[in-house]
Amino acid sequence: MNRVFIIASRLILTTMERLVLMILVIFPGVLSGDWGVAFNNQCAIRGTTIVIKCKYNYPSGHFVESVGWSKGQLAFGQNALFSLSKLPPAPSHFMYVGNFMHDCSLKINNVQDTDEGAYYFSFVTSLDKWKSRRPAHLSVKELIALAQPSTVIEGDDVNLTCLSGCPTTVFIVWFKNGQLVQKPLSKVTREDAGMYHCAVLGQEMARSASVALNVQYAPKKVTLSVSPSGNIIKGSSVTFTCSSDANPSVEQSGYSLYRGGQLISAGQSHTISDIEPSHSGLYFCQASNNIRQRGVDVTNSSEVHVDVQYRPMNIVVSVDPQHIVEGSSVNLTCSCAANPAADHYTWYKRTESFSSSSLLQVGSGQVLSLISVEASHTGLYLCQTGNSLGFNNSTEVLLAMNGREYVIQPVPAMVGVGVSLFVMLLIALFLFWMKRNIQPEKETVSDVRLSERGSCSSANQNQFEHVYANIHYFPPPPDTAAQDITSTLQNSDHKYDVSTFYEDTVIYSTVTNKPRNPRLLHHINNSKTPQNCRSKEEDDNSVIYATVAKSC
Repeated sequence: MNRVFIIASRLILTTMERLVLMILVIFPGVLSGDWGVAFNNQCAIRGTTIVIKCKYNYPSGHFVESVGWSKGQLAFGQNALFSLSKLPPAPSHFMYVGNFMHDCSLKINNVQDTDEGAYYFSFVTSLDKWKSRRPAHLSVKELIALAQPSTVIEGDDVNLTCLSGCPTTVFIVWFKNGQLVQKPLSKVTREDAGMYHCAVLGQEMARSASVALNVQYAPKKVTLSVSPSGNIIKGSSVTFTCSSDANPSVEQSGYSLYRGGQLISAGQSHTISDIEPSHSGLYFCQASNNIRQRGVDVTNSSEVHVDVQYRPMNIVVSVDPQHIVEGSSVNLTCSCAANPAADHYTWYKRTESFSSSSLLQVGSGQVLSLISVEASHTGLYLCQTGNSLGFNNSTEVLLAMNGREYVIQPVPAMVGVGVSLFVMLLIALFLFWMKRNIQPEKETVSDVRLSERGSCSSANQNQFEHVYANIHYFPPPPDTAAQDITSTLQNSDHKYDVSTFYEDTVIYSTVTNKPRNPRLLHHINNSKTPQNCRSKEEDDNSVIYATVAKSC
């Protein structure tokens, strides 16, 4: 019995539910009120999706047959309504998400500025139609990203802000250079610099315009490069270039090149066209962009060692001992300046023949040892030394014999002595030639005898060495002296014109006659009879007379 009762009860309940449903379908206005549409104004962020919430009502006994939304727009100077189905963009931009009962909500995808305006809802029932009396107003705003300040120095504070313009709260996320990031800390570093924009969480297509955050900092990673980067050879061209990571970038005038702490040049690059070994050393670059951090406004690069390589030069041969006795030993040592160090030494001795001269190799190594010096070892020696860059020869040194002792002398020194002696010989010959070619200015006064004897045998002249010295200038003789001289000239065999004699003033010189034979001098002094030798005196060229100058 109980089972039958339960089944019967279920049948009764099912029948009643069907009956109620039929009543609601047949009489839809039974539970409805008066005509009306209710919605609120909306604010949407450009690029987002918004739903305009809407409720509508109608009297009982009506069946809703169609619904629609329209937007009021200004056309021909008047406000007009346009159905959303006829408005661009595509119909998918506007979507009716309500129903045919009481929900009239409208969804707008990817809201744009053109979507801003007044929206109306209308519906048609089986007995009547209705349009909302007032519109739902939609305002469209955009996100604005702000960096305050937009330019900062590393370590300063910065604040990133995203403004939406709508009163409703939205959740914001941040992007840097297109990548999702956490909001930067207030103390920024150089890594925080970049392009930032904000977006709505879950609707990242709704984004703000990008804003630049500029973080300035002093030069970092200052480097000095040298070109060529390999071995630097003497005489080649070498360029030094500075670079750095800095904001703002370092200008040309902000770079300086130093060697050993001394300024070489200003500018980003410096070229040495003909590099020398003296240019070797430690170089570094200094950079500055006027940004001061931690109390410092300049930054140095690491030091770069420049090592200029060259083949051997300044080759010197030293001898030990300096004085060598025949039979003893002597060492000739070759030393030079080279980079890399010289690793090849060869000794040569010059050999002379009747028609040519050649070099004979006599040893190798930095030291040439002659164990027992003998006469065959004399001659010119030179050292040839080299490294990976080339070879050079020393000057030749002479191993010469001085009795039983040998002396090493550099060839240039001997050449200097020889040149000096040759120059002195030329000077002596020139002076002798000048002395032989000096002629008296006046031939009338050409043979003034300082001796009271008027004779001068050529034989006697050949017995004297005539030494002239101490030339004195005397004033014209007084009248008495002139008379004596006149009488003397008249009594002599020489025929002089007295008037002519007085026209020119004679400048006398002291003459010392040194006889080669003292006995002959004594014989001449005791001679009573003077010899007339006028013609012989005129032909005698062995006497050099003093210069006779005409008085002014």
